[in-house]
Amino acid sequence: MSVDPMAYEAQFFGFTPQTCMLRIYLAFQDYLFEVMQVVEGVILRKLDKMPGCNISPSQVRKCTEEFLIFMKDRFDKLFGKMEEVLLQLVLSIPKNVLLPEDKVHEQFPYSQEEFQALQEEIQQLELQCRAEAADEQALRAELEEQKVVKAELEKILQLFDDVKKIFREQGIGNLKESLSFLTESSKKLQVLMKEVEEKGKQLKIHDELM
Repeated sequence: MSVDPMAYEAQFFGFTPQTCMLRIYLAFQDYLFEVMQVVEGVILRKLDKMPGCNISPSQVRKCTEEFLIFMKDRFDKLFGKMEEVLLQLVLSIPKNVLLPEDKVHEQFPYSQEEFQALQEEIQQLELQCRAEAADEQALRAELEEQKVVKAELEKILQLFDDVKKIFREQGIGNLKESLSFLTESSKKLQVLMKEVEEKGKQLKIHDELM
């Protein structure tokens, strides 16, 4: 069998020519074996009808196998010649013939160096696309964070609006002074709470000693 891959022929036919020849070879070989079995059966039936014949079935089988080996050897030689002719003249595409899908290469020929440069450019574009995709993902994440921050700011602004509304309802006009007053009051409450906690601790210790 030929070892040439014949890739262009495989592209056109949809199968490799060597595969085609192998199937033909196996089909002929199977047919040869079947024919020899039929011939052996006919010989055995003829011998059964011949009185006084001393030829046994095992002798017939031995002769059949020898004849099969002889025929297979001749068949292999003839098939080798047939395969060579078919692969060269029937199942091969001439070197000057282009398949329709490859016509573009004839219109736009390029060298190996140009092809290599194109491959490198494609790799660079792929890297750029990946970098841009990563940047886009980072921007999306940042936008989501900004949405969260914006929502929190809107809550704070709404809180201030509610405080202003309460102050207006209570007749308090100056928001800055009111906030200062609330801050000072809060500090005083914190000091008072600490004093209460300290006194509570002292009373607890006193009770434990008693």
